[in-house]
Amino acid sequence: MNRPVPGGELPRLGFAPHLRVESVPGELVFLMTEDRVTTLGGAQAALLAPLLDGSRDLPRIVADAAPRLSAGSTERLVTRLLDAGLVHSYPPDASDGSDGPERAYWSLSGLEVRPGGARDALVAPVDLTEEPGGALHGAVSAAGLRTAAAGEPADLTLVLCHDYLDPRLSTLDEEHRAAGRTWLPVRASGTHLWIGPFFSAGDGPCWRCLSDRLRLRRRAEAYVQHRLGHHGPAEHRPSYLPAGRAAALHLALLEAGKWLAGHRDAGQGSLWRLDTRTLESSRHPVRRRPQCSRCGDPMLVPDRVSAPVVLSPQPVRDTTGGGHRTFGPDWMLERYGHLVDPVTGLVGEIRRDPRGPEFLNCFHAGAQPPWDPRRPPPPLHTPLRSPGSGKGVTELHARASALAEALERYSGYFQGDEPRRHGSYRELAPLAVHPDTVQLFDRRQFEDREAWNRAHGPFHQVPEPFDEDAPLDWTPVWSLTDRRQRLVPTSLLYYNAPDAGAGLCRASSNGAAAGTSLEDAVVHGCLELVERDAVALWWYNRTRQPGVTLDLRDPWTARMRDVLRDLGRTVWALDLTSDLGIPVVAAVSARTGRTAEDIVLGFGAHFDPRVALRRALTELNQMLPPLTEPPADGSSAYTGTDPEALAWFRHATTAGQPYLLPAARRSARQPAAPRPPADAAAQVHALVVLLRRRGLEVLVVDQTRPDVELPVAKVLVPGLRPHWAAFGPGRLFDIPVALGRLTRPTDYAQLNPLPLYL
Repeated sequence: MNRPVPGGELPRLGFAPHLRVESVPGELVFLMTEDRVTTLGGAQAALLAPLLDGSRDLPRIVADAAPRLSAGSTERLVTRLLDAGLVHSYPPDASDGSDGPERAYWSLSGLEVRPGGARDALVAPVDLTEEPGGALHGAVSAAGLRTAAAGEPADLTLVLCHDYLDPRLSTLDEEHRAAGRTWLPVRASGTHLWIGPFFSAGDGPCWRCLSDRLRLRRRAEAYVQHRLGHHGPAEHRPSYLPAGRAAALHLALLEAGKWLAGHRDAGQGSLWRLDTRTLESSRHPVRRRPQCSRCGDPMLVPDRVSAPVVLSPQPVRDTTGGGHRTFGPDWMLERYGHLVDPVTGLVGEIRRDPRGPEFLNCFHAGAQPPWDPRRPPPPLHTPLRSPGSGKGVTELHARASALAEALERYSGYFQGDEPRRHGSYRELAPLAVHPDTVQLFDRRQFEDREAWNRAHGPFHQVPEPFDEDAPLDWTPVWSLTDRRQRLVPTSLLYYNAPDAGAGLCRASSNGAAAGTSLEDAVVHGCLELVERDAVALWWYNRTRQPGVTLDLRDPWTARMRDVLRDLGRTVWALDLTSDLGIPVVAAVSARTGRTAEDIVLGFGAHFDPRVALRRALTELNQMLPPLTEPPADGSSAYTGTDPEALAWFRHATTAGQPYLLPAARRSARQPAAPRPPADAAAQVHALVVLLRRRGLEVLVVDQTRPDVELPVAKVLVPGLRPHWAAFGPGRLFDIPVALGRLTRPTDYAQLNPLPLYL
């Protein structure tokens, strides 16, 4: 308090500049702000208050208070007022000049700043809008900030633009990072004003990190640009009111002034938006992408994918939903909920499907995958389920499921940093995996592919016959069976990979899974392949399978039956368990008393047959919302355009498809299975051993993205069937005979002509 300032003089003491001081002589002192009154009582405070006008240092205050106040009493009271923030120390040359309101603002705000620091700083205004009038330069001057001269280094660059995806911002950001300088973008056009974040060199995100996120919300625009042969974002018409534009500039300069004065807080790293229609504001986090080629380490993904997949013990902690998980849904949402944001998130929102009863717990995550506009996007949607649909026995489980599904799909998209090796199959064999062993098409499907593809939807398209001499990109995968690296066509592993246009391989979601640990993800990816294989054996051979008893002692199952009954539907389950011995269940629901039965299916596989049944039932619920309000004329409620779904919902009946019903004269039963290990890594080991005994190899690629961190695994088991229409020789024909379901293999021409619509 007595420390001299430069020049040897002591600081002067006075009430904080934002306080209005009033007093009742000899009794009370009132310290007033716009929303608060602080009362100082007692004769000592009343005596001292007039002396705290900022014109005296402490010795002078002590002298002027004597003899009515002792030196010790004065010093103690001044110290208490300083500690309470009611009294400030001022430089000896401080005055009540034109900077009085500014000093009062900083004092009132409680922000940690250097008063006067903003006035001494230089701002470089950059206007990319090409709008006449020089509004940006004028706003800088009106804000009391100094404008840097041309070529003069500035403390902050303020950039006005119409679009945060303006490619000129990339160059500006790169130049500022190289020079160690900070810049602040602002958008003053549109219904929402945008300000921030502050981009600085160091550990924070760069413009490229933000632009990658913003593009996710503008996928449709990018597609139009691609079709028109244009590059970059579309040029939109400027749309603003002069008052809104001025507001954006002055609010941006308010932020700039605080930053230049030395204030730092976490909000400066976010994008702030103001809705000019409602004046509601919101902040949207901007995070650094660890693998960013500009501000991160671009080798993170190649190193991860190329490394051996090492599994470690992961105890199963949650069995409350549709599987055994390392962690529960509450942990999942807390850990990855920050990725949900309507502007800068990987997922725009998670919302309940409004159709049908809430009991169905169908949620959708508004997610858009990354996309290279030079190539058309691959198909993502099934007719009844979006890429980010979630299912579960509770709302919590369904929300977590929707988020995980959306992040899984995002992680499976080609983003350009995946490791690739170029060559033909013949050049890379035997390390390379032949795609025919995964896609499993019959030669007759290739012969008839053009007519077939015209008549069927995207999931059932037949690719070109694989050319073993064609040069392709190949990505390493890890064989859990042989503990060695293999190579798989990149276009078979990642959506929209560069070779996808060649039409030889098609990536799908089959075997892709997110988990609360990598071990968890591998388990569920492998179980999905087992499930799809069992479904294909049943569906395309149209065998009658035994029923599975719905345990109505389970309150959730009993409630589900009642909800479906109220919707005019019945529900039953079938045992599809194949030679692999892992319980696989199909849940089936049909509408009763109407011409169109709108038959819906759900499938589930798990070590625990009860979990397999519950997974099938929750998936069935997930498919129901679009079909809950049937037309009065008895026709199907389905209104989509997918050809497989249209044919199914318009014409499929249990009478015409008797394989949907439980086998006659066979008692309903629960599928038998050994008790699963209580550890995810042990479950993976058990699956690898089981499949090895059938001559099947388990291949895994770790698709976890550093900017997501949610573990995602893509599992391939060459030889296991997808549930789409792939009719090559192998298990589809051999296993039903081996299981005694058929006396001889189904003739190719007698396979189910209706591809599975899911």
